[in-house]
Amino acid sequence: MPTIRLENVSKIFKGPKREPQKRFETLSQINLLINQGEFIFFVGSRGAGSSTLLNLISGVLQPDTGAVYLDGVNIGKLGRRQEKKLRYIFGRVPQESQLVRSATVFENLCPPGRFGRMSAALSDGHLISKALGLVGLPGSEERYPAEFTSAECRKIELAKAIVYSPPILILDKITDTMDDDSIWDVMHLLEEMNHRGTTVLMSTHSKQFVNIMRRRVVTLVDGKIVGDVQKGRFGDIV
Repeated sequence: MPTIRLENVSKIFKGPKREPQKRFETLSQINLLINQGEFIFFVGSRGAGSSTLLNLISGVLQPDTGAVYLDGVNIGKLGRRQEKKLRYIFGRVPQESQLVRSATVFENLCPPGRFGRMSAALSDGHLISKALGLVGLPGSEERYPAEFTSAECRKIELAKAIVYSPPILILDKITDTMDDDSIWDVMHLLEEMNHRGTTVLMSTHSKQFVNIMRRRVVTLVDGKIVGDVQKGRFGDIV
């Protein structure tokens, strides 16, 4: 089962066009070990670097220094064919919605290039229906994102992330636009999946729920890890 290791990882972004000489280090010298089956909350103030960290872990971004390893393999050095396999290892819900408003829910959840094929109707269709049922939106395949609330759209994105039962879930601020009832629904589902072996890596500002769940809490401040506490509370620093 996949183990994730970050060694001395830093990420630097360039300044605006009017100040191209400026550099902003959003993450600095991150060292982190994540074992398969963990449930980790990444917390911190806005701009602390949790979104960048999750994007580095999943291979969406590459570090400027250091390396990210998946089962001992540097994911920054994967070939193109190996990179494609990452989408089945990491189920992702990014911070910004990526739902296509002009496409149905089914079309949004169907893998690129598969929609319209017989295989999608037979195999993907069953998996998509199951995923939508798990997030509490059964029978919504032919509806459009505009018909749902922002919280329900986030649940649709969660359904997309879990369609193929990936071993690792990356969830970036998924609960920030949800009411308490919706957050509880998501937390219960994630907890059940975690009990079955799925690694859950989640950045959130939902302090109340982090404190109730009492899972591993990694706290970031100005791009650095300042706290890493098992069964922690929001903002615990050791």
